[in-house]
This record gives sequence, C-alpha cells and structure tokens, in this order.
Amino acid sequence: MISSVRGEVLEIALDHAVVEVGGVGLAVVAAPNTLAGLRRGEQARLSTTLVVREDSLTLFGFADAEQRELFGLLQSVAGIGPRLALATLAVLSPDDVTRALLDGDTKVLTRVPGIGPKVAQRMVLELKDKVVAVPATASALTLPAAGGTRRDEVVEALVGLGFTPRPAEEAVAAAAVENADADAATLLRSALTRLGRRG
Repeated sequence: MISSVRGEVLEIALDHAVVEVGGVGLAVVAAPNTLAGLRRGEQARLSTTLVVREDSLTLFGFADAEQRELFGLLQSVAGIGPRLALATLAVLSPDDVTRALLDGDTKVLTRVPGIGPKVAQRMVLELKDKVVAVPATASALTLPAAGGTRRDEVVEALVGLGFTPRPAEEAVAAAAVENADADAATLLRSALTRLGRRG
C-alpha cells in the first residue's frame, strides 16, 4: 500500500492534485479541505491510501494519517465505498463525523448525499466504539480554478466525490445564482452545503 507521498505539487484541480514523486506525477484524489492546504509549485506531504478495483487504481490523499484512518473506517460499513467516504469528509469535518458517531446523531450524517437514515444508523452501530478524536481540518477553501467554466469544474468535482450529475448541476446552478461573481472554490462550498441539506 502507498501510505504517503511527498513531492512538488504540479497541479491542483477541484477533486485532485498531481504530486511529483521521483519524477512521476501521481494524481491524488482528495476532499476540498485537503486540497485547500496545497500550493502549486510547493512541496507537500499527503497521507494516502490506494484503492484497487478491477478496472482502476485510485490514490486518495489526506492532510494527515488520522483522516486517512477515518476514511478507511467509514468504508468498513456496508454500503459505503471510497467515493462516499470521501464525500463524507468533504461535507463534514472529521470532528463532526466523530461527534455524530459518538452521540448517535444520524441527522448530521444524513447531510451527506448518499447516506440515508438506515445507512447512518448502521454507521453509528458499527463505528461508535471504534472512533477516536480526529483533528479538525481547515474550513477555508482556496482552490485555484482549472480549465473550463467554473460551473463545469465544480459539477465535475462533485461527480468525482460521488454525487450524481443532475443534483450536482442543480446545486451548482442555484449556488451560481446566489454567488454570481464567485470563484470555483466558493461555488463548490455553496453547492456542497446545498447537497448536504438534502436527503
């Protein structure tokens, strides 16, 4: 398993970063709060986990090992795969997830699109005794814009996090109406908030 990568950040998109390690650019999928801490051209170290599927190898990155452990722990629950686990860390801070699990607060967990009441209840039952306090991540998003229109970038990032295209497009469109001159990071924040209220 690739447990961490360290190197120069070559590129930052809304759902991943490219980190050069030994002359090879590795695409690392990460939540917005993790990407917000990276700067293009600077050195970065990310805790990582490699998810192997029949048709893909996906490297997921985190600001620290505690977030990586929580990501893995979430996937131990039936019905939660890597994309939904990452979406959980995108909508809720690790502290929020931990607190919700310890308090049995399924309402907080269902703010994540894809997590309904039954899955939230199962999360509480299976993980309550396994979670430990996880440091909160940065709340500010300062992601630079990539190519393409802002709306397309944000929709693509949301789909990459596991949201379905139509709700993602609707959330971004509504966010754009409220934030006409907003940059991609602001639109992403607003869209995630809207999606988190659903379900």
